[in-house]
Amino acid sequence: MKNTIVHICFICLFLISHNSKAQAEKTPDLEGQSNALFSSESSLPVQLSFSTKEIRRKTNDSTYINSTLGYRSEDDSWKTFDVDLRVRGDFRLRNCYFPPLKIQINKSESKGTLFEGNKELKLTVQCSAKKGTNDYVIKEYMAYKLYELISDYHYKTRLADISFKEIKGSDSKEYEFKGFFVEDTKKAADRLGGDVMKRLVHPMAQDPLESVHNAFFMYMIGNTDFSTYVQHNEKLLFVDEKIVPLPYDFDMSGLVNASYATISEANEEPLPISSVRERLYRGFKRDPKIIAQVRQEFLDKKNEVMAMVDGLAPLFENPKEFSESKDYLLEFYKVMEDDELYHKEITRQLRTK
Repeated sequence: MKNTIVHICFICLFLISHNSKAQAEKTPDLEGQSNALFSSESSLPVQLSFSTKEIRRKTNDSTYINSTLGYRSEDDSWKTFDVDLRVRGDFRLRNCYFPPLKIQINKSESKGTLFEGNKELKLTVQCSAKKGTNDYVIKEYMAYKLYELISDYHYKTRLADISFKEIKGSDSKEYEFKGFFVEDTKKAADRLGGDVMKRLVHPMAQDPLESVHNAFFMYMIGNTDFSTYVQHNEKLLFVDEKIVPLPYDFDMSGLVNASYATISEANEEPLPISSVRERLYRGFKRDPKIIAQVRQEFLDKKNEVMAMVDGLAPLFENPKEFSESKDYLLEFYKVMEDDELYHKEITRQLRTK
């Protein structure tokens, strides 16, 4: 506890001294100025081609392979430009046929295209080469859209209909599947008028309201595969004179319920749940007024949340997958609406370390 207090005091001093002049001069990229790629909710037709074997063997956090990216423009013509690709992530890289990608874009190559202004992007695709796994991608995309409704501090995303040609020596194989682009963290920080934080920051030194938003959201989607402290599937931004979490990668959540999902560990110890579908609140103890405020915010947004979910129904290949996702979110609201369940699942689970 003493170390935590010292750490929080250090962070407070950091916040006071952190480049306040530069922060004041930084202008957020407001919604009306968002770059074109993320200004539409429609699914973007995209073409990619590379060797999955080569990209696994030759790329890492700093090494890329050359490729091209094509997309269908508004006039229905195809535009292509050169990009660099690498694998990202760890678990999906080891367990999936199609690894998630990091795309690096040269400014001169993207000039005049829909991708102009993006130096880097994440691309999430289905894990398996088998048919019928697109719904995992749609459910993870749903999670990103849910957080957009919950917090002003979120990543922007864009669905894609991907035509992928897998190069196999002198041969090739073609696939059609769903995916989605996720904006780069630096781009999100610029859009919000903030900076990306590299250092570790104890959760209790992070903004209380946004921390509780994040914790309730993780409980909502049944996700325990995250840590705002070590920044596992979370980034931290210094924005509006506060430190806020920016969550991503929700494939291990109960909402997605991927076939490869496993239960996370905390400090190398298993969590007290038996399935990724079993929810566990992982938020820290906060001012009860803030906890109550966030509960009410989620309740007030129930209709908006469920309307957004219903709007994604046509994207699902299997209606049962959609129904299970919707029911899973409605179960969350049963907890929010019932005082006894709420206190059992949330207020009695608040962490102190």
